[in-house]
Amino acid sequence: MEASAPAAGDGALRVRAEELLRALAGPAAVLREDQWQAIDALVTRRRRVLLVQRTGWGKSAVYFLATALLRGEAGLGPADPGRRIGPTVIVSPLLALIRNQAAAAGRLGIRAGEIHSGNVTEWDEVYAALRAGELDVLLVGPERLNNPTFRDDYLPELAATTGLLVVDEAHCISDWGHDFRPDYRRLRTLIAGLRPQVPVLATTATANQRVVEDVSEQLDAGAGAGPDAGEASGTLVLRGSLDRESLRLAVVALPRAEHRFGWLADRLGELPGSGIVYTLTKAAAEELTAFLRGEGYPVACYHGGTEAAERIAAEEDLLANRVKALVATSALGMGFDKPDLGFVVHVGAPSSPISYYQQIGRAGRAVETAQVVLLPAAEDRDIWRYFTDTSFPPERVVRAVLGVLAGANRPMSTQALLAAVDLGPSRLDQMLKVLDTDGAVRRVKGGWTATGAQWFYDEPRYRRVAAARAAEQQAMLDYIATPGCRMEFLRRQLDDPQAAPCGRCDRCTGHMWPSAVSTSASARAREELMRPGVAIEPRRMWPTGMNRLGISLSGRIPPTAGAESGRVVARLGDIGWGNRLRPMFAAGPAPGSDPGPVDGPGRDAGGESAADDPLPADLVEAVVGTLAHWNWERRPAAVVSIASRSRPLLVSSLAEHIAAIGRLPLLGQLDRVGGGPHAGQVHNSAHRLAGLWEAFAVPPGLHRALGAVDGPILLVDDRVVTGWTMTVAARLLRKAGAPAVLPFALAVDTT
Repeated sequence: MEASAPAAGDGALRVRAEELLRALAGPAAVLREDQWQAIDALVTRRRRVLLVQRTGWGKSAVYFLATALLRGEAGLGPADPGRRIGPTVIVSPLLALIRNQAAAAGRLGIRAGEIHSGNVTEWDEVYAALRAGELDVLLVGPERLNNPTFRDDYLPELAATTGLLVVDEAHCISDWGHDFRPDYRRLRTLIAGLRPQVPVLATTATANQRVVEDVSEQLDAGAGAGPDAGEASGTLVLRGSLDRESLRLAVVALPRAEHRFGWLADRLGELPGSGIVYTLTKAAAEELTAFLRGEGYPVACYHGGTEAAERIAAEEDLLANRVKALVATSALGMGFDKPDLGFVVHVGAPSSPISYYQQIGRAGRAVETAQVVLLPAAEDRDIWRYFTDTSFPPERVVRAVLGVLAGANRPMSTQALLAAVDLGPSRLDQMLKVLDTDGAVRRVKGGWTATGAQWFYDEPRYRRVAAARAAEQQAMLDYIATPGCRMEFLRRQLDDPQAAPCGRCDRCTGHMWPSAVSTSASARAREELMRPGVAIEPRRMWPTGMNRLGISLSGRIPPTAGAESGRVVARLGDIGWGNRLRPMFAAGPAPGSDPGPVDGPGRDAGGESAADDPLPADLVEAVVGTLAHWNWERRPAAVVSIASRSRPLLVSSLAEHIAAIGRLPLLGQLDRVGGGPHAGQVHNSAHRLAGLWEAFAVPPGLHRALGAVDGPILLVDDRVVTGWTMTVAARLLRKAGAPAVLPFALAVDTT
């Protein structure tokens, strides 16, 4: 049976908690009153507790100290599991956070194990140690909760033996939170299945009142009364001031991207210590990293596409101050712990004041002063729109997925479902996770199955969430323009009842960062940003499930039917040429809507598009620069264009300029003989390819001309969205006799 809890209010318990805190945080450490209240509620009263406290406040100390006290004493050897309270399970959203937490546990003598996607081969070993009583803490990534192996083999026993459940970054549970994650919603089921007197701790630094109420309601699921008679059973919310006394907030408005890059080149050395420079897109992070390295700064790049080993190396370099900054996307949001981080600069504004507060909270945790500077950009709103095009799909699409699963009579993989319904991979995956937590589908070995349970499409809620996201974007614009205290503004967005002017930000003090940028720095930045040319790799595999769509294709695309590596002037997510190209591909506004770009970078919604004009003179120069730096194995022998429905004048002009510049014969164009939806109206590869499969034909004159060409064909289009237009066109040209095909376009639709 479990060990009995210490008596409520036991003074010896607080004394021991203070001793453990000093072992964790140093000899001068003293428990905050809310830390003690949380520990006492968890250990003595077995309550469910929600801690809403600023970054660096000491939330992790609460669960490590509670673990040590619940387990008896930290650092004891293996004990009889029947005589001790079970292990603590900590659910953390990011591998970086899990690594930091495991290291912190070790400093206190708490034995921690990890189960996440990065150590699958070690799961059995870790769980064996847990069963043997050799671990005090198990750190788990939320996506594990519905991994079939983990869910079926480990989770039932874990739920039955857990002594304390900790949900870190708990705002992710709530779809009102700025960083909602469907995987986190599965915690509601886990929490409801715990024994009634198992304490639960949820922690976050970024929850407004709506999120607090939502998370509290979920924590209450299955809660029982505490061991004392009459003990309250509801969630105890401990909410403190969100002021960060070390932070010096400022905004510097600069007109163009080269000025923002140049400002950093001039000022990065003046910023204290080492820090983080955030960008909104992976492309911008790579551009800025290359520029700052060219300026002599030791910096590293960090985003969602960075290899895991490179991410770890970059984190370690920043922790050891071997780099001045990590240039990062929001992939470095939660979980990175460097108490002496001296600055955070944003090149481009996040879409929410709440997510902005979280990111700047990485700085100034153990230093007296940390600089926080926002360099907003005109293109920020376009990028916000691009990334918010992930709303829950329409009911007809959801019902179609449920219908396909119900009729399959077997598990279906995500890839197979992509061929059955027109959704992009990430959006389909998110939707399936939500349906899973709603009980309509279930993830099993081999894919997904329908449960047959009745499911309700909560359209009013989805609309309210979308409206909340729009309100957050407007609030971020209001933050940039506010004449009042910036920290007070952020705290009010988080419903901090103690929000008041900070006396430290640029608005409170009147001390502004200089907005002047040296001519030389802005010129070098412009040269870097406006250097054209990005490689695009060809499609190499046909999409899974094409047979379902009536097309007999599978496996690898034969070398004799595929394209070679190609080039574009820029990615539409770039902040150099991307800024120049985005308006050319922006969809037109719907009647009565905001006249700005509605779909963000490169997102053609298939409506009225920007005017179709000949290739502008500045882009002629960019095309020349891209071609000049293309180190092809064989020089093109001729030019062929793809017939365009939306920009025929632009594409024909582009092909003519290339032919004239390279003194190459212009053989003509592939005819468009079929309709098919625009790229922005199709959301996955299988449906996009099916729509294009019979859309083009090689006219007789072009067919004859190809037979006389001895060298690669330069295949010209205005932009690359999915890559399947170029793939289909290249296949046709190869069948007609082209020895090789080199794709070329102005832009590729990536961020």
